[in-house]
Amino acid sequence: MIPALGVASEIYPLVKTGGLADVVGAMPAALRPYDVDLRTLVPGYPRVMASLAARETLLSYDDLFGGPATLVAGKAGELDLIVLDAPHLFERGGNPYLGPDGKDWVDNWRRFAALGFAAADIGLGKVPSFVPAVVHPHDWQAGLAPVYLRFAGANAKSVLTIHNLAFQGQFSASIFADLKLPPEAFSINGVEYYGGVGYLKGGLHFADAITTVSPTYAEEITTPGNGMGLDGLLRTRRGVLSGIVNGVDVDVWNPATDTHLIANYGPGRLRRRAENKREIERRFALAPGDGAIFAVVSRLTWQKGLDLLAAAIDLLVANGARLAVLGSGDAAIEDPFRVAAAVHRGHVGLVTGYNEPLSHLLQGGADAILIPSRFEPCGLTQFYGLRYGCVPVVARVGGLADTIIDANDAALSAGVATGVQFFPVDAGGLERGLKHALDLYAQPDTWESLQKRGMRHDVSWDKSAGRYAAIYKSLAGGGSA
Repeated sequence: MIPALGVASEIYPLVKTGGLADVVGAMPAALRPYDVDLRTLVPGYPRVMASLAARETLLSYDDLFGGPATLVAGKAGELDLIVLDAPHLFERGGNPYLGPDGKDWVDNWRRFAALGFAAADIGLGKVPSFVPAVVHPHDWQAGLAPVYLRFAGANAKSVLTIHNLAFQGQFSASIFADLKLPPEAFSINGVEYYGGVGYLKGGLHFADAITTVSPTYAEEITTPGNGMGLDGLLRTRRGVLSGIVNGVDVDVWNPATDTHLIANYGPGRLRRRAENKREIERRFALAPGDGAIFAVVSRLTWQKGLDLLAAAIDLLVANGARLAVLGSGDAAIEDPFRVAAAVHRGHVGLVTGYNEPLSHLLQGGADAILIPSRFEPCGLTQFYGLRYGCVPVVARVGGLADTIIDANDAALSAGVATGVQFFPVDAGGLERGLKHALDLYAQPDTWESLQKRGMRHDVSWDKSAGRYAAIYKSLAGGGSA
C-alpha cells in the first residue's frame, strides 16, 4: 500500500461549500482498491471536531501561527482523518472562509498557511505512525504544502490539484515574514506573485505533479484567456500537468436508494420521477403541469453564467417551461431571479442558500439541469444529472465539454447522446441550447432515451482513481504514470 496524505479545506459530509468537498470525501475509498492508503488532513472546524471518534494525539505545537495546536487522528464515519485542532484558527461558526459579514476572514492567510505547514510536517515524518510517500493538496488553501515540503527537504513527493484556478490565495507581501519560509522563497521562483504572496502560485511552482479536473480545462488554463495570470507558469510545467475528470460517489448519489427523494427509481422505472416532480412544484411554488422543469443548483455568479440564464427566463416561460433555482451568490445575479419569481409566479421558483437534500430532489424530479458556465474546470452537477435522469444542458467548456455528449443529429442517430451542449457561451448560444432542449423534450421517446443513456453512463471514480493511483506510484518510485 502506498501511504498518501490528502490535504483540503473541506470534506463531505462534514464541511461542504462546493464540489471540492465531494471529491475529497470520495477519493480515499476510490483509491483503496488501487493499493493506496489515503488519509486526509483537514482543519479542525467545530463540526469536524465533534464528528471525531477515538481521537489520538499525533503532534503538538506550542505556537502554530499564533496559538497552540494539535494534530489528532480519528475516524468520522468511513473517513480516516488527521485533523489540525487549532482553536485560534478554526473554532468559528458558519462558512469555512467567510465571517458573519460575508467577507473573507482577515486571517485566512494564517489559517491556511498553518494547514500547509502541518501537512509538510507529516510529510517530513514527524508523525512516525503515518509517513506518507505522497502529499496531495487541493486548491490554494493547501497550496503552500509543496512549498514547505520543498524548502524542508522532505522525501515525500507532492501532487497539487487545481479545482478552480480563479481562486488563488493572493495576499500582501507583508505576511511573508510570518510564513516560516526562508527569504529565498520570496522570489519569482517561489511564492512571490505580482509583488505579493501567491499560495496557489507557489504550490504550482514546487509541486512534483499537477492535476486539474478535466483534460479540456488542463489545456484551457495554459492559455492567456483562461490562465488567470498563471498560464505562463503552467506552460512551463506542462510536462507534469494532466487533466483527470472527477467522479462521484455512486452510493451517495443513487436514485434507487436516495432517502432525499419522495420516490426512488431506476432506468426501468422512470415514471416514478413524476412524484419527485410534484414535490419540486410544491417546494418551489410552481404551478402543477406537464411542462418541463429546468433546474439550477449552483452558486449564482458570473462564472456560472447565471446572468445569461436570468435574461432567458422569458423564453422558457413563453414555451411552457418552468424554472427552479437553488443557490445564492452575487446580489446582482441573485436579485433578477428573485424578481422573476415574483413576475412569473408559478413558473419560476427560487430557494436561496445551500441545501443538500433539496439538491438531490431537484436532480430526482426536474427534467433538465442547466449549467451555462462561462468556464467550468469539471463540475459534478452534470454527473448527478446523468445519474438521476435529469438531462444536462451545458456550455461547451472545460469538463462539461469532456463529460456530456451533445444530442446533435449524428449523436442521436448513433445512440450516444447524453445531453445538450451549446456554444458560444453568450445569450444567443444559451437561447439556442434551451430551444434545442425544449424541442427534444417535445419528443418523449427521444427524451427518455437521453435519460436512460445518461443513467447507464459510468460516472464513478473507477477510471479516474486508477489515473491518480498511477501518478502516486510513479512519484513513489513504483512505476510510470
